[in-house]
Amino acid sequence: MRDFIDALGLVFVIEGLIYGGFPSLARKLASNVLDMSDNTLRYGGIAAVAVGVGIVWLARG
Repeated sequence: MRDFIDALGLVFVIEGLIYGGFPSLARKLASNVLDMSDNTLRYGGIAAVAVGVGIVWLARG
């Protein structure tokens, strides 16, 4: 459970860096997401999950 809380905290740190440090980039990225198809978002999400699992697997191994 502690690992999950640590990971959640890191997500908030990364999100905060994007919104706090680069607000215009965050707006641009958000508007680009609205223009993407569902399949593009789905495949991007699946790819992000696979990369995340791979990173965690390498870090733990």
